[in-house]
Amino acid sequence: MKTPAVILLTLALAVPATWFATRQSAPPHAAVAASGERKILFYQSAMHPWVKSDKPGRCTICGMELTAVFEGDRGMETTGDVVSLSESMVKVLSVQTAEAKKRPLAKTLIFAGMVDDNARRHRIISAYVDGRIEKLYINHHGAEVVEGRPLAEIFSPKLLQAEQEYRSATAELRRSAAMRLRQLGLSEAQILALPQKSPDAMTTEILAPISGTTVNDDLYAGQYVSAGQKLFELADFSIMWFVFRAYEQDIPWLKIGQPVEVTTPSVPGRTFTGTIAFIDPNFDPVTRTTQVRVELPNPMMDGRRALLHRLYGDATVTLDAPEVLTVPRSAVIQTGPEAVVYVEHDGGAYAREAVKLGRRGDALVEILSGVDEGDKVVTNGNLLIDGQAEMNRSFSAQPAMLMKAAPLTEAQRRAVEAFTKAADAIGAALAKDDLAAFNQAGTDAMPATDALTTAFADHAALAPALEILSDARHLHGAADLAAARKRFHPFSTAAVALLEPFRKADKPALAEVFECPMVDKAVPGAPKKGRWLQLAGTEIRNPFFGAEMLDCGVKLKP
Repeated sequence: MKTPAVILLTLALAVPATWFATRQSAPPHAAVAASGERKILFYQSAMHPWVKSDKPGRCTICGMELTAVFEGDRGMETTGDVVSLSESMVKVLSVQTAEAKKRPLAKTLIFAGMVDDNARRHRIISAYVDGRIEKLYINHHGAEVVEGRPLAEIFSPKLLQAEQEYRSATAELRRSAAMRLRQLGLSEAQILALPQKSPDAMTTEILAPISGTTVNDDLYAGQYVSAGQKLFELADFSIMWFVFRAYEQDIPWLKIGQPVEVTTPSVPGRTFTGTIAFIDPNFDPVTRTTQVRVELPNPMMDGRRALLHRLYGDATVTLDAPEVLTVPRSAVIQTGPEAVVYVEHDGGAYAREAVKLGRRGDALVEILSGVDEGDKVVTNGNLLIDGQAEMNRSFSAQPAMLMKAAPLTEAQRRAVEAFTKAADAIGAALAKDDLAAFNQAGTDAMPATDALTTAFADHAALAPALEILSDARHLHGAADLAAARKRFHPFSTAAVALLEPFRKADKPALAEVFECPMVDKAVPGAPKKGRWLQLAGTEIRNPFFGAEMLDCGVKLKP
């Protein structure tokens, strides 16, 4: 059953196709007059291109008026995953293309996160001894403190006794006394200054170990404290951490040292620039994210830090990847696990190519395989072409169903066998790079081709392939191998399409089908992939490259 998306695509294709048919269809004399003596080759259904006629009429499937195809036009041809459009149809569908090329891949990522303080510069100051807070120099949270400056004064008998012991100790004992004072919380500078301290001083200063901002205020003058009790909590807000979570598809873009711009509603009109300092290697399987940390300078502004603790903000990461092969994002069609593009070839042919995607930029997407630099991919109208290609694939299955319903007659079986051997001989000549043998095999194949056309003349489902084969059967007379391979390509394509249902039905199989992934290198303007027939049991021999790459290709299953 078709999905709603496919149905919509088919309807979308039908609208311009109907308009095209309405505009183009006319009686023979009117068509000739309008075209200035141009000859009408045949009439064709714009919606079902395999329906053709030598006279005006209506499509036997959808009832639409058939479109006149003039001499010099190709009409709309359908072969496998290749859709060929006339110049008029290209205009009707507004087909536009862009070149696949190597260029930087620009990407802008925006993340929501929170401004936090630097955990490496966050300190809790605890009491080293029991005592009473006599004086507070900082009595509210949010106050700025400077390293080495006093925060409070404490009265502690234990600490006073240790200080007195240090002052009265001999030079030999003073070292152990100083160690005891360090254990009680005094700094080296305080210990060295003890000889100058007044003997009548009853308190000792508690100094700030770092510069920063106080983040609590639960201490009061006159309060008794015990050893280990929390007195102050300091945070250094000069360098903040902006923390956000990145999804797994964003991780390939992020790296340590990358610049990040942060904005917040609390500081409108201002951008803070920092760098990525840490990407958490512990991925969260539930949220499918990981934590990223940005170090962000936090300057003073109007007497305070510009960025407040625990603010929300937005981070913008602008990236430029090194040059990679890219196509516009609009060129890629991806409705499932497979991504495809349509590549333009000579004569209005558009071939469906599966591509492997890399990173997605803002306007471009990285291509890892499937197209080459310089290929022209369809960026507008590709959805309509894809809808037509789907109908082509549906149509290609009809001959197989027809053959199951109607077994071959003896005459038809002999015609298929003779044609298969003739097609094998033509391919074998090209595989040997033997031009003379190719011209001779092409001449010998004409009777077999005519016999095949006659044997299946009443099979309407095979009519398109037979018509192409009939046009392509004049293989002889090629001037060189390049011309020979150019003539062989449409012949081989039609032969494979025509014999595929019989190959599936044959037990054992009379022929095998091989596919080359780079035919366009040997036949300019052809799609990348090309197929050819060989008799069953023979080794692969590539007719498009011959001795240059004789074994290039893969055997396809029936």
